[in-house]
Amino acid sequence: MDDRWALSVTELNEYVRRKLAGDPVLRCVSVRGEVSGFKRHVSGHCYFALKDETSRVQCVLWRQQAAQLAFRPEDGMRVTVHGAASVFVQSGSYQIYVNAMEQEGLGDLYLRFEALKKALAAEGLFDPARKRELPLLPRTIGVATSRTGAVIRDIIRVARRRDPNVGVLLAPCAVQGAGAAAEIVQAIRRLNEDGRAQVILVGRGGGSIEDLWPFNEESVARAIAASRLPVISCVGHETDFTIADFVADARAATPSNAAELAVPVAAEIGQSVDSLSRQLTSALRRAQQLRCARLRALAGSAALTMPRRMLVERRETALAALAARLGAAMAQRRDALEKRLLLASHALAALDPEGVVRRGYAVVFKNGRYVPEAQALRAGDAIELHMRGGNVAAEVTDGELHL
Repeated sequence: MDDRWALSVTELNEYVRRKLAGDPVLRCVSVRGEVSGFKRHVSGHCYFALKDETSRVQCVLWRQQAAQLAFRPEDGMRVTVHGAASVFVQSGSYQIYVNAMEQEGLGDLYLRFEALKKALAAEGLFDPARKRELPLLPRTIGVATSRTGAVIRDIIRVARRRDPNVGVLLAPCAVQGAGAAAEIVQAIRRLNEDGRAQVILVGRGGGSIEDLWPFNEESVARAIAASRLPVISCVGHETDFTIADFVADARAATPSNAAELAVPVAAEIGQSVDSLSRQLTSALRRAQQLRCARLRALAGSAALTMPRRMLVERRETALAALAARLGAAMAQRRDALEKRLLLASHALAALDPEGVVRRGYAVVFKNGRYVPEAQALRAGDAIELHMRGGNVAAEVTDGELHL
C-alpha cells in the first residue's frame, strides 16, 4: 500500500463533509424525534440530541434560528427539525444543523415524569411542612454518588475549604444506567444505618433526561422521603429538575452548591458567635443599668417605704424566733452529749487495770508481760507483782510464792 495516498484526519473529515453536502436529501432533511440533553449556551446557540426508541443524532441550532422559535425546547418534547446533515470537521462528529423546528407533543419520558410528580405530590411527599432543617454544624456529611468523577471531588474540596474539620463519608453507587436507582436507594439506607453522618448529599453531574432518569424513579423518591437524616438533592445543573429535587429536604443547583448548603464556613460561625456575645453583653449591661435606676427611684418613694419597713420587721421577728429555737436545740443537744460522755467514762473506768489495783488486787508480770492465769507459771519463775503502793519482786516455788 502506497502511503503517499494516505489522507490526514482533516482531509478525511472534509471529504465526508463535502459528500454529505453534495447529497440533495441531506442538504434539506426533516427529522422527527424527542429532544434530549437540551442546552442553551451563553452565546445563544443551542445544542441537543434528537432521539427515538433505538437511535439518536446530535443537533445544533444557531442563535439566529433559535430566536425565531415560537416555543422553548425542553427535554422530552417531540419535535420535527428541518436542516442539513453534515460533519463538524474538527471533531469528525455527524450532526444536524437545524434551520427550523416544530413542536409535536411531549415525549414518553416527560409524560412519565409528570405522572409520577403528580402522584407523589398528591401523597404529600413534596409538602414543605415535612421537610427537615439541615444541621447547623455537621461533623460528617454523607454523599451518595459515583466513586469516580468530578462530583465527589468537588464536594470534598468545597466542604474542606469551608470547614477543614468536617468529615466526608462516601456511599458509592451508580448514578446512570440500568440498576442505578436500586444502588442509590441502598446508598441512602447505608448512610442512615452507619450513624456517622448528620446530613446526606445525593446527586451527580448534568446530563440528558435519560442520564438523569434514575433520580426520577419512584424508589429513589421514597428512599429520600424515608431517610432519617435530612437529604440535599444535587442532581445536574441549575436548569435540571428531577423528582429527587422535589422530595428532598433541600435542593442545590450543583454538587458544589450542595456542599456549601451542608457545610457553613467555620470562621464565619465563630465571628457570628463573637458578635452575638458582644451584643448580648451590651444588652444585659443596659438592662441592668435600667433596673438599677428604677430601683433607686423606687427606694426613695413613699410607696416603697412602708412595705419595706413591714418586710424588715417581719423578717426580724422570724429571725428572733429562729434564734430562740436554735439556742434551745443546742442546749438539748449539749445535755444529751454530756450524758453519753459520763456513761462512757464510767464504762472506761471499769475496764481500767489501775482501777483493779486500787481496789487491793495485784497484777502479775513475768518478763515484763502480763500473766493472766496461774497455769502460765512454773517453779523457779521470777515474777513481779504490781500492787497498790508499788511493785514487788517474787519467785514461784511449788505453788508458793517467796517474796
